[in-house]
Amino acid sequence: MSDITSYEVADGIAVITIDNPPVNAMSTAVRKGCWAALEQLAADDSAKAAVLICAGRTFVAGADINEFDKPIEDPWLPALVEKFEASEKLIVAAIHGAALGGGLETAMGCHYRCAAPSARIGLPEVNLGLSPGATGTQRLPRLAGVRKALDMMTSGRPISAGDGQKAGVIEKLIDGDLREGAIAYARELLDAGAPIKRVSKLDVAAEGIDDGFFSEYLQGLARTARGFFAPEQIVECARAAVNESYQDALKTERKLFEKCRASTHSQAQRHLFFAEREVAKIPDVPKATPGREIKKVAVIGAGTMGGGITMNFVNAGVPVTVLEVDQAGLERGLGIIRKNYGSAVKKGRMTEERLEQAMGMIAVTTDYADIADADLVIEAVFETMAIKKEVFTKLDEVCKPGAILASNTSSLDLNEIAAVTKRPQDVIGLHFFAPANVMRLLEIVRGEKTAGDVIATAMATAKKIRKVGVLVGVCFGFVGNRMFFPYVREAQLMMLEGVSPERVDQVAYDWGMAMGPHAVMDLSGLDVFNKLNTEWKDRPDDPVYYRMCMALCEMGRYGQKTGAGIYKYDGRKALPDPEVMEIAKREATILGVKQIEVSDEEIIERMTCSMINEGALILEEGIAIRPGDIDVIFVNGYGLPRYRGGPMKYADAIGLDKVCNAIRKYRARYGDLWWTPAPLLEKLAAEGRTFQEWSESR
Repeated sequence: MSDITSYEVADGIAVITIDNPPVNAMSTAVRKGCWAALEQLAADDSAKAAVLICAGRTFVAGADINEFDKPIEDPWLPALVEKFEASEKLIVAAIHGAALGGGLETAMGCHYRCAAPSARIGLPEVNLGLSPGATGTQRLPRLAGVRKALDMMTSGRPISAGDGQKAGVIEKLIDGDLREGAIAYARELLDAGAPIKRVSKLDVAAEGIDDGFFSEYLQGLARTARGFFAPEQIVECARAAVNESYQDALKTERKLFEKCRASTHSQAQRHLFFAEREVAKIPDVPKATPGREIKKVAVIGAGTMGGGITMNFVNAGVPVTVLEVDQAGLERGLGIIRKNYGSAVKKGRMTEERLEQAMGMIAVTTDYADIADADLVIEAVFETMAIKKEVFTKLDEVCKPGAILASNTSSLDLNEIAAVTKRPQDVIGLHFFAPANVMRLLEIVRGEKTAGDVIATAMATAKKIRKVGVLVGVCFGFVGNRMFFPYVREAQLMMLEGVSPERVDQVAYDWGMAMGPHAVMDLSGLDVFNKLNTEWKDRPDDPVYYRMCMALCEMGRYGQKTGAGIYKYDGRKALPDPEVMEIAKREATILGVKQIEVSDEEIIERMTCSMINEGALILEEGIAIRPGDIDVIFVNGYGLPRYRGGPMKYADAIGLDKVCNAIRKYRARYGDLWWTPAPLLEKLAAEGRTFQEWSESR
């Protein structure tokens, strides 16, 4: 036995306790400790049954992900689960917190399960690009039924202990002290002569479950889990549970788990799992840095973005004062916020009472004096430097000392904005992504003089309002837009070259993007892209650059909001517009752009490699701390599929030499204005290294 796993006997019931903070991950040491405890249980005449329980805030919340790419050390988890089940003495799993992944699989290896009412259970391996691999795909269908098991495994979403009891996974809910209740439950089972229930011996309720059922289920996944590899493998494991013996089905589970584990999808999704946790680590801002207290927030601007930002804070229980230039603007803004909350009420996600409570947390004003006591002020006005300077000059005059002044700018020079104040150390960028009340990403922009405690506060605030906060430096477009512009640049150029926007968008969508580049531009507004490029002071002189966007804007075609942009619109439905390609052909003739044949492979290669090259420059310049930070930005803010891992992980996966060669190929065709390989990319490609290896070696 070890400190991680302990064994004691209470009133004839052995208690096996796992204590492996913070989440009691089923590491090698825990597995060894449990194995030894089961051996002791078998030899202990004083123990008639056992309870498996965990110390700390949770039951086993999964396997140790750090061990996934290492050689297996005995005892491996499937064998341990089978050993729990094979015990000749009755074992009860006592669940609190979360029993997830290998934790739930271990609990299902026990003969009975009890849980605190607040507990949650699930098999979320699909979120890492994996299928459950420690008998879970065979045990859960036997307890909960095939459909419920599939719904849990393919979505990865945990369910409550109460729902787990209804589904048949948990036998008893324990109010009060879980340890005492679990021991009493084990005693109750012994006194009642309850059988040792081995889940592997249970039949799968297969009524109505045939190949037609599985085919239909796969069709549904094609919509809800488009492009992901693991969900289909999970369905095949469930099919095996129905059609094969338990032992044969376990072989299928193991084979498909290994297939998932070796896939580029799982490698990408596991990369993101770690990257999304690592973004919180700022080298020059220690974790212990005390932040500033944020009790009151003010938002400047009641437009769509300002309203969305306001909702984030209200949802987190922080009152907000919204400032606009006139009462009409305030009323429009409040109307949009109420409409958004009303939509949540209609969908059953919010009550009318909660809606009114939320609206009651919003104060409105047209007077800057009313926000003088705000702890955090977020400016969300037009993306024009002159307007933003005017706002920050006023904020500097009225806001209290120590207030954090934040700009929602998506591309402008934060240092120039901060310079109009006498407190540049208190200025930071908080770039929300539209719609701000929905999108998870928050790009946090540090200026040259931004104080460490302001950065620490911004990172903590992102977490409080349930955003993924990523710290970046100052340059045009920061990280996200700076890399997204080349992606869209190539899509725009391809239109001039004779490639229809709907074809480019379909290829991007099939590759995994949530939307194609042209659909994104129409949704955001072509005028917005035009405005951003106008504000780019050092933009290279290239008459072809974004010419189609400019030409359409000159015609008043701004996208969805005007009913026509790159597409024309029937409501929100995008329809190809032959006139756009006529415009493209006309512009191409004027600009001397040749009409060429472009393959689907080239479409993806040009759009992704242009992003990757820009990302390499960003890393060299120190605008992003790590390649993983860039990946987190693009997956959470730009619709890149998680199974690609982000642009930098994707580059590592296909090989930096391949990326570099593609850039050289397009340099030969288009010249070196946009297609000069970044020095870091060339260096790593020549050395046969990856961005990840470069990051880890620094």
